Amino acid sequence: MRWEYATTDDDCSQLLSQRLGITSTTAALLWQRGWVTPESAERFLKPQLRRLGDPLAVENLPAAVDRILNALRKDETILVFGDYDVDGVTATTLLVSILQRFGAQPKFVVPLRQEEGYGLSVAALERAIKQEKPDLVIAVDCGTSSQKEVAWLNKKGISVVIIDHHTAKEALPENAILVNPHVHGSDDEEWVDLCAVGLVFKVIHGLIKVLRNEGDSIANEIDLREYLDLVAMGTIADLVPLHGENRVLAHNGLKSLKNPKRIGLQTLFEVAGLKIGEEVNPFDISFRLAPRINASGRLYDAAQPIEMLLGNDIVNCRHIAQELDRFNKERQTVEAAIAKEAQRITETEQADTPGIVVYNPEWHTGVVGIVASRLVQRFHRPAIVFGSDGEGTAKGSGRSIKGVDLVEVLQRCESHLSTWGGHPMAVGVGLESKSIDAFREAFSASITESVGGALPDKTLRVDLEINPAELNDQLLEELSQLAPFGQGNREPVFTLSQVVARDVRRFGSDKHLRFMIDRESLSPLSGIAWNAGEKPLPEGTLIDIAARFHWNHWNGRRSPRLTLADWKLSNS
Repeated sequence: MRWEYATTDDDCSQLLSQRLGITSTTAALLWQRGWVTPESAERFLKPQLRRLGDPLAVENLPAAVDRILNALRKDETILVFGDYDVDGVTATTLLVSILQRFGAQPKFVVPLRQEEGYGLSVAALERAIKQEKPDLVIAVDCGTSSQKEVAWLNKKGISVVIIDHHTAKEALPENAILVNPHVHGSDDEEWVDLCAVGLVFKVIHGLIKVLRNEGDSIANEIDLREYLDLVAMGTIADLVPLHGENRVLAHNGLKSLKNPKRIGLQTLFEVAGLKIGEEVNPFDISFRLAPRINASGRLYDAAQPIEMLLGNDIVNCRHIAQELDRFNKERQTVEAAIAKEAQRITETEQADTPGIVVYNPEWHTGVVGIVASRLVQRFHRPAIVFGSDGEGTAKGSGRSIKGVDLVEVLQRCESHLSTWGGHPMAVGVGLESKSIDAFREAFSASITESVGGALPDKTLRVDLEINPAELNDQLLEELSQLAPFGQGNREPVFTLSQVVARDVRRFGSDKHLRFMIDRESLSPLSGIAWNAGEKPLPEGTLIDIAARFHWNHWNGRRSPRLTLADWKLSNS
């Protein structure tokens, strides 16, 4: 792996260090992330809720608020149509919760992934309105490209509000109120990168602001901070950039997740092994909470986690949480079996292809995206993994590597596809199963054309070289101010040159490593290397390591720790 060092400006970093009273290391990290003036850096370090902009300044949001208010005042029936990922689940939960606070009894529906597909599908809508036709449908985390489905609803006399953050692939729906900063907005707005739950929060903020101006007693009683737990979960799980208003919402939402008030979250914490009262970080959301919520939508029905998050009965909430945990274990088993077979096919049949395309009609389409990610990590090539809906159609998910834009690649292959869409790093694809072989060839050819020959090398972005003695508690406290880390605000990676690892031990069925690094006058620093059992660090040999530095929380205590990203022999 090639280490790619970020640039720094010593003069600017020194100014930031002096003005803000922080170490030169933290100042350099701020400069690298674009916070080059003391004023902008201080705003980044203090993501206060008062920095949130006027919700009514978001285009079309006032119209959405007016339509929702009209529905509340006329006691109209409301259907909230969500999505089955964490963003969609939390956005649906948030909107339903607020509507209930104002006396409405909204129904909600989430498409069944296997039978009804993604988004505002007619099949899911027919199921939702079978017993009672709503006056208003509010679609969250979907709907921007649902022109036909909105027209179908309009013909039935149903009005539509769409709160979504996906880019438009085709003409926008007519006769619908669309709140979507990626369609109506500019890149310099602080809210442009909000995901669905962030936009729903923006809408309810606008709703409450209007009602408070009218003297509404319920609106005056609502504390919007009580809903930031949901916003943080959806924002972090959806991998949107953690800057602007996303950073403000995620930072403050993580604080509220330390002591969750929702019974449903408390029971989810139980099965996820999280303790109430301890700090919750993005890792906990991404790898403990989110997989359990997602597993229900991947394999069964995403309505269950919504019912849990809305619930007040601890017995029922605990039952659903345990079901979600069981679904997640089942998902892991299914995923592991598919990944093993996909890796075997790649190694034996596609060892030298620029792109990986694997297919088995027996593979569950709910987990193919995760398998594609595992293939990318293992082979460092773009990968698309297909399952089948049983009707001669292959459905797949693709993931890419840095330097290969999947949208650009698929545009040259779209004659083979029946449906596709997504982002440069992740796509969803559908085609006739008989076209898989032809698509595989076209996919690899398009990748070669895109990169102009060989695929880019696997690289590790490194921020700074640091002395082991600088890895101290003061630096950790300052790094905590840079958090939460994630998309658009990556966790810093430091290099340490000519160090010696000692007490190297395998654990976890010999898959992982523990080690120690000396820090001159400070106590030795513990380190961990995930999935590094096959490439153990040599003891007694000078090495250079690249690692992340953070607090490790365990049994109510915290201690400094390194997490290894890569290593190499010194002077190699």
